[in-house]
Amino acid sequence: MGHIKYASDVGAPVEVAFNYTDNHLFVPDWAYGVATFEPEGELEHGLGAVYGTAVRLALWHPRITCEITEYRRNVVIGYTLRGRLSGTLTLRFDPLGYGRSVLTSEADYTAPSGILGKLCAGLLDSAVRRALRRTESRLRREIEEFHGTDLVGRIA
Repeated sequence: MGHIKYASDVGAPVEVAFNYTDNHLFVPDWAYGVATFEPEGELEHGLGAVYGTAVRLALWHPRITCEITEYRRNVVIGYTLRGRLSGTLTLRFDPLGYGRSVLTSEADYTAPSGILGKLCAGLLDSAVRRALRRTESRLRREIEEFHGTDLVGRIA
């Protein structure tokens, strides 16, 4: 299983960052490769909410299911991906002071098994790293734009 983690300084308070991220309508704006993110039940946010997700990665366009499996208001949102792409994405929000916060993005994923999976492990790890870095960068920019600031900076 692979694990990747990034943290960045966001120019918005935790409440603003969390509220922006918690709105499913904004997910295609910041999640790398996500074309649509639509509720598949009565819950539109919070623990147990399930979304149908269309992903576009080059010529590959899988449809996956995404469920919120970890949720604490203004602290953490954890997504579990099921389907041809599987794994977890956890977004943590910590106050940094002076109207700023820390966004920590973590991805856990399972590499395919067998000989082919071992041969492609490096490519998969590289692709997941690039996708998480783009997602984190886009989310940070979108939150700051939503909040009306332009602070950009990395802290880890």
